[in-house]
Amino acid sequence: MTINLKDEKGIALILTISMIGLIVLLNMQFSRSMRTGLYETANFDDGIRLGAIAKSGFNCGLAVLFEDDPNEDSFRDTWASLKEYSSSSAALFDNDGRFETTVTDLAGKINVNRLINQEGEYNTKQKEILTRLLSMPVFNLEPDEVEDILDSIKDWIDKDNEPTRFGAEDSYYQTLDHPYSCRNAPLESLEELLLIKGITRELFYGTDEAPGISAYLTIQGDGPININTADPLILGALSEGLDSDMIEEMVAYRNDEKNDLNNSDWYKSALGTNETIIDPGLITTKSAYFEIRSRGVNGSRSKEIKAIVKRKGKSLTVLSWKIL
Repeated sequence: MTINLKDEKGIALILTISMIGLIVLLNMQFSRSMRTGLYETANFDDGIRLGAIAKSGFNCGLAVLFEDDPNEDSFRDTWASLKEYSSSSAALFDNDGRFETTVTDLAGKINVNRLINQEGEYNTKQKEILTRLLSMPVFNLEPDEVEDILDSIKDWIDKDNEPTRFGAEDSYYQTLDHPYSCRNAPLESLEELLLIKGITRELFYGTDEAPGISAYLTIQGDGPININTADPLILGALSEGLDSDMIEEMVAYRNDEKNDLNNSDWYKSALGTNETIIDPGLITTKSAYFEIRSRGVNGSRSKEIKAIVKRKGKSLTVLSWKIL
C-alpha cells in the first residue's frame, strides 16, 4: 500500500489547527467565566454595601420618629424634612455613598380597609369620604363608575362571596383569562387594589395628566385622618361643606408656623367660623403609622427599602419590610 506523505501532512495540519482552535475556545470560555464571576462578586459586594447604606437611612428615620413628639404630627416636624437633611449623609460614607430617606405620615391618607365595619357592611362615613375623593374631576370617573369601584372594593374585603350590586366576587374573578380568587379579607398591600374590578393601572398609578389614587390611600391606620398632613384633595373629601377656596385657606393656615395645630378644630380658625364643617370623629392631628423609604446610593447604583412602622408613645414596631 502506498502512503501519500502530503495527505498525512495535511491531516496533521488540520488536527493541529483544530486543537489550537479548541484550546483558544476553552481559554475564551474560561476568561468569560472568570469575568462573569468577578462581575457577580463585585455586584454582590455593591449590593451588600448599598443595602447597608439604605438600612442606615432607615435607622435614621426610626431615630427621628423616636425623638418626635407623638402627641402632634405636622409638616413642621423633623421627620417631614428628613429627605433634605439626609443629603448630608455622604459625609458618613466613602466613595460617594449616601442615603436618601423620606418619612410619610399614613394618617394623612384614607384607610381603604376601613370601608366596611366588623359586620361586613359599609362604614357609611368612610364610604362618603372615598366617594367624594374618587368623584373629584382629576380622576375623570363617572358617578356610576365610582359606585361600582366602591362595591368591588367592599366585596374584595368582606367575608362573604355575595356580590354587592355591581361589585365582584369569585363568580367574576374566576372567569378572567388569568383567574384568581377574591380575597374576602382586608387588603395586605395597597397594590392589591390592582386586582379589583374597575381599578386600572392608570387610575392606580396615575398618568402624565392626572395623579393616581394610590397617592391618597393606605391600608394602615386607625381611621381618623390627620388634617395637619393630609393632601388638599383629601381635605376636600372630608366634607361636602368645603370648597377649593376653603381648602387653600386651611393649607395656608397650617403652613404658617405661628399657628397652633395641636387641636383639630384649628380649621375653624383658618376659615373664620365656629361652625362644625368636618365631623370631629373623622379627623385627628397625630399619627401612629408611618412609611419610611430609604434609598442607598453609590454613583449610578442604588437599592431602596420601604417599611411601615407603628409608633405607640416611644415604642416603634416594624410592621412590614420590603427591598425594592
